[in-house]
Amino acid sequence: MTLEIEKLLDETGWRLLQELQENARLSYSELGQRIGLSSPAVADRIRRMEEAGIISGYHAEVDLSRVGLPVQAIIRLRAGAGQSCQRVASWASKVPEVIECYRVSGDDSVVVKVAAASVSHLENIMNQLSQYGFTSTSIVFSNPMKRRTITHDIVDRGAIDVDTIFQADPLEVD
Repeated sequence: MTLEIEKLLDETGWRLLQELQENARLSYSELGQRIGLSSPAVADRIRRMEEAGIISGYHAEVDLSRVGLPVQAIIRLRAGAGQSCQRVASWASKVPEVIECYRVSGDDSVVVKVAAASVSHLENIMNQLSQYGFTSTSIVFSNPMKRRTITHDIVDRGAIDVDTIFQADPLEVD
């Protein structure tokens, strides 16, 4: 992490990020009241976080089923002979029904999340994808955990020695 980013991500910066992740529509005045800064100070911090690339955008969360896309699926694709991961990922990014796309390590090359109007619509998407390799599809029944708010605690956990986290035997009975 650069020094500039470390300065922006002090305790106040993390509190500001948490509030924005939970509700990006809060006014600078409301954010300031919640974290103890003036509106101009909040505006300045947000601008600096955007310039540093910490905040990369603001988005509306859309209920896919309410807009006519009730079928969601995770499709894992293993690139076929002569197909590169880059080509598959590039193609997937051009398909409007693909709402997330990841190049991954392991047996699969690309993992995509798609939204479809029906199972037959999903089948058409899968047929298109299958020309790039072997697919494995999982239909999403529900999403019990929505987007997680990123906090400083998560970063701190990453800095702790993994052995320390799992030191206690969870099966040990007192």
